[in-house]
Amino acid sequence: MSTTGRHFGGYEYVSGLSLIIWSLCFVLSAITSSPAKAAGPADLFRDSAAQSTVTVDHSAWDRLLKSYVIPGPDRLNRVDYAAFKDTGHGDLKLYIRKVQEVDPRTLNRSEQFALLANLYNAKTIDIVLDHYPVRSIKDISLGGGLFAAVTGGPWKAKVVKLNGVDLTLDDIEHGILRPVFRDPRVHYAVNCASIGCPNLRTEAFTGTALDAQLDAAARDYVNHPRGITVRSGSLIASSIYSWFKVDFGGSDAGVIAHARKYANPDLSAKLEGITTIDSHAYDWALNDAKR
Repeated sequence: MSTTGRHFGGYEYVSGLSLIIWSLCFVLSAITSSPAKAAGPADLFRDSAAQSTVTVDHSAWDRLLKSYVIPGPDRLNRVDYAAFKDTGHGDLKLYIRKVQEVDPRTLNRSEQFALLANLYNAKTIDIVLDHYPVRSIKDISLGGGLFAAVTGGPWKAKVVKLNGVDLTLDDIEHGILRPVFRDPRVHYAVNCASIGCPNLRTEAFTGTALDAQLDAAARDYVNHPRGITVRSGSLIASSIYSWFKVDFGGSDAGVIAHARKYANPDLSAKLEGITTIDSHAYDWALNDAKR
């Protein structure tokens, strides 16, 4: 996608052929990561301890986010990967090891979601730091078969373990979070270390604050140009709303209704009368503070 799209103002407008290829890859990715194909990962979260008051300590991850994630005046959060690698990488690896020791079956649903989102984001940063400097996460190959060869990136490699089950990043997102929790705000919670992605937050997700955190993340992205843009009556949406349209109602109308739910008054006014999405855009450049 990044090699065939056109860039305007830092955003990549996806050509028709490129979009078809990438959409097919993501659809096939979702299929191969579905509960029927990845029963082990999904089964870890089929049930929850609904009345559980057990909480997971994400304070170490929270401190790292506050130290190395830098909000910009353009409302993009970038990561100081160079400093993170020099002074925080060891603490990050320790946090990831400790989180993997948690039995998710002892947690309520909100704690489970927070665990998965934090683990996904922390491991993504860990992988980038292991290979830094890189231009894009898609330049990092950890194997994982044909789809990984086509799409690039580390998403198909087994990189973490919960309750003895080896998981890929795709297992977490497409095999657990999306089908088990069935909440479109999943897409604002997981960060792919790219400019086009919803922001990596400056705080860890927690079970007690989760709903408010997800709503805030949705508003941040929908109201930023890389999420939803209306220009001269034309709607340009993030490619996330194309790749995962099924999670937003399965149609342009569903995506637009979702956007209106979180739009500020200015964007809401611009969306009036718009019924279709004219194009999609995404920027796979690393969300590096040094850019």
